[in-house]
Amino acid sequence: MSKSGLANETTALTPVGRRHLIGRYVNSIFKDHAFIRMVYKNMFRITDRMWRSSQPTPAHVEDAQKMGIKTIINLRGRRDDCGSYFLEERACRRHGVTLVDFPVNSRDAPKKENLHKAREIWNSIEYPALMHCKAGADRVGFMSALYLLVHEKRPVDEAMSMLHWRFGHVRQAKTGILDRFFEEYREYSAKTPIDFYDWVDNVYDPVEFKARFMSTWWANTITETILKRE
Repeated sequence: MSKSGLANETTALTPVGRRHLIGRYVNSIFKDHAFIRMVYKNMFRITDRMWRSSQPTPAHVEDAQKMGIKTIINLRGRRDDCGSYFLEERACRRHGVTLVDFPVNSRDAPKKENLHKAREIWNSIEYPALMHCKAGADRVGFMSALYLLVHEKRPVDEAMSMLHWRFGHVRQAKTGILDRFFEEYREYSAKTPIDFYDWVDNVYDPVEFKARFMSTWWANTITETILKRE
């Protein structure tokens, strides 16, 4: 948000309220790296009804509302100590956008309950919608792929295009477990045609799957140490 925009927001607040709001902006900009997202929000259209992006700033929420976005799905989950979440929730209330908190993992085997819950959310929300994580690379890439596969009934190869380096996703790192999840479904269903959720419920074993996955040290250094991804 511009300096003048923040000044307008704080005008009607008490001194304590102004300090609190400014503190939330400082936390978001520096601790949560919003200064990067102010320059590049990593936002792309998935379908006519769904978008993906990094963590939106209040200005991005306002822009999304003007685009017609009705629902924002926050894949980072509720984080009361995070300035970015406080500002996002506040901006959604101000602009009449429904905020859905749905935390998912980027470095762990996808949970069966989350795979089912995602479908329930997509069947119940108001569209157009936007999904986001922190950087707009991994969790939202996985959920974008899942959305195409199970909600839009697209081929798995097309769905997996949502997990790509052009969005900032590094499959050689720990986040590559997300790619491998779809690959295992593709390999199994190529030999034994099966519905995705039948495979999830009756074949997929998260513990065994995670034990088989291997990442590379150099990619982990990039994503974990340099980029400090969640």
